[in-house]
Amino acid sequence: GGNKTEGSSGINAEYGGTHSGSFHCDEALACFMLKQLPEYKDATIVRSRDAAVLSECDIVVDVGGIYDPSSHRYDHHQRDFTGTMASLTNGKMNFNTKLSSAGLVYLHFGHRVLDQLMADSSDDHKDIVYKRLYEYFMEEIDAVDNGINATEEKPKYHVTTTLGGRVRDLNPAWNEPVQDFDGQFEKATALVGGEMVNRVEGMVKRWLPALDIVKKAFNNRHEVHSSGEIVKFAQGGCPWKEHLYQLESAAGCEGQVKYVLYSDSLGSWRVQAVGVQGEGFKSRKPLPESWRGVRDEKLSELIGIPECIFVHATGFIGGNKTEGGALEMARQALQM
Repeated sequence: GGNKTEGSSGINAEYGGTHSGSFHCDEALACFMLKQLPEYKDATIVRSRDAAVLSECDIVVDVGGIYDPSSHRYDHHQRDFTGTMASLTNGKMNFNTKLSSAGLVYLHFGHRVLDQLMADSSDDHKDIVYKRLYEYFMEEIDAVDNGINATEEKPKYHVTTTLGGRVRDLNPAWNEPVQDFDGQFEKATALVGGEMVNRVEGMVKRWLPALDIVKKAFNNRHEVHSSGEIVKFAQGGCPWKEHLYQLESAAGCEGQVKYVLYSDSLGSWRVQAVGVQGEGFKSRKPLPESWRGVRDEKLSELIGIPECIFVHATGFIGGNKTEGGALEMARQALQM
């Protein structure tokens, strides 16, 4: 949640003191990230609010009222701190959520953390993951810690299973006779660290291989159709929508691709209308109205293309037994 009442984290390679206090997701994650780096991997985590104790630490996160990278002080609670990814990277990372200690450590050390977690990946892939991990993982932690809601609307139900909520639940109960804050904080660090590692591994194993496939197909699109409005994937089943939007954006041709072609598990082919980004089920150019809901021979007769299988009632997808047939369906649909 928002206000920190007590407890926070410094890291010292030589020795550590300890002090009880409640903890949150952001400093647990900040400490996990730092512990991935060679210079901090054996560090003892000191949990204190005593300025004298903290002054002995090599690096201090989430306490102390100072943000000063040159002395490795990374707090965000001071009144004059308004830093965001956008403001602290001169707009290179265009995210406008106020940073917590997790975001500050990610800003200053995140690339090096990913060097450890993605040792076998290219620099290009690390840069892509760096941005995506902030957007789909870290920004939520920054926002929640700074008391920024995801939406202005009143929620319709309780969301209780968030990472921040699970960390909060690891704090000792108010009425436990002996409250082991430091032991529980170690569990919190392991929890958020495991989550971060899983996210990175998922991107490396599933998301980036899909990017390579989509990129190749996108770059070859003019060979499929001179308009560049049809993309053909060599294999089906890979996630393509988000990659396609990003590739279009990078190429300065947002909204260009109208249809994608891919084979299904049974060897027939699909032609799918590309959706309007951020608008749910709306397509940029749905398959023609007169084709929708028609099947098999009737569809083939109607449009003069053999081996048609179907066109969905909303026009967002259709099928043909052959690659050539699916391509011809897309070609005709572009003209209509």
